[in-house]
Amino acid sequence: MPLYMDFHKLDSSDISKEEMQKLHDEDLAIQERFGVYELKYWVNLNAKNLFCLAQAPSKEAFNEVHKQSHGRTACNIIEVSEDEFNLFFGQGKSVNDIAHMESGEIDTGFRTILLLSHDDLSGQGDHYIKEVNRLIEYHKGTRVIYPDNDILVSFIFASNAILCAKAIHKLLISIHNKLVYNISLVSGRPVDEIGNNIFEEAKKKVHHLCTLGLKHTMYLDAESKVLSDKERMASKINTEDFSIIKNDDFILLFKLYDILENNIAHPGFRSEDIDRMLGLSKSQAYRKIKSLSGIAPNQLIQEFRLRKSLKYLREGTVTISEIAYDLGFNSPVYFAKVFRKMFNLTPSEFIKISKAS
Repeated sequence: MPLYMDFHKLDSSDISKEEMQKLHDEDLAIQERFGVYELKYWVNLNAKNLFCLAQAPSKEAFNEVHKQSHGRTACNIIEVSEDEFNLFFGQGKSVNDIAHMESGEIDTGFRTILLLSHDDLSGQGDHYIKEVNRLIEYHKGTRVIYPDNDILVSFIFASNAILCAKAIHKLLISIHNKLVYNISLVSGRPVDEIGNNIFEEAKKKVHHLCTLGLKHTMYLDAESKVLSDKERMASKINTEDFSIIKNDDFILLFKLYDILENNIAHPGFRSEDIDRMLGLSKSQAYRKIKSLSGIAPNQLIQEFRLRKSLKYLREGTVTISEIAYDLGFNSPVYFAKVFRKMFNLTPSEFIKISKAS
């Protein structure tokens, strides 16, 4: 039977632990009528969020249990695979079906997601990947299956994620001339108000940050910093080496990513087009984009193209000429020129390295 997880926003009358147990007991009393088996739930009293996990024949059946038992239906329900769920949550503990961490504390369901985006330019990447995996394990992270060449990791504690990112950065910066990488950290909830996938918004945020961010740079959302400071009241972690991203910055980030993704194939696409599509003046757009990405808009366009070219070259399904034109370069010769300037090797050389690694 499928596995589902839902998300409830709690109002002031719902936020006590005792009230949560009462609502859950009401669900259990009638769940068999709908063929539903509720397994456990996660409560974040500070954020007023509740997440329930159940086996059910359908989303509708799961929601009907809540509707008929106490009337507090979910904002959203998603289907989750057991494998992906276990990677994010592990087995954990439960007390009266309330999820707890191994330490005995209540598990809020929130996780801090780390994404390491990396491309090896040397063909010697096996060694540093093994060391990265060792650092992830040491800092109590769990690798999650992720497409492409990137490494996605889930952490229960934001402080562990930040310390892990700093350790990985220290390792990789020593070989930065042979590696293109950046790291992003975002904390989020397992089910969002909209969406169909577990930790969908958090995964989208780290992906966009890595895609648009400056190479050899670490990005940290403001929420993760706040969570880390609360976890380590005695000794706060120094985050001065991170670029801190505020919640409002993600609105621009999402718009900017969509603009680039939808227009990058056009050779005439310029910063003026970004200004217009964002509805900002030239100076406003320049200031906001430079603050967010660390580079000027026209440079961002070129780096976005070149970063995407690494993925296409690595996949090897189309020719170098096709990649050049598909990404809006005027000619394969010009593409090769700017590629070499940025990465210190030709597209052909990168293909050979990718095949050998």
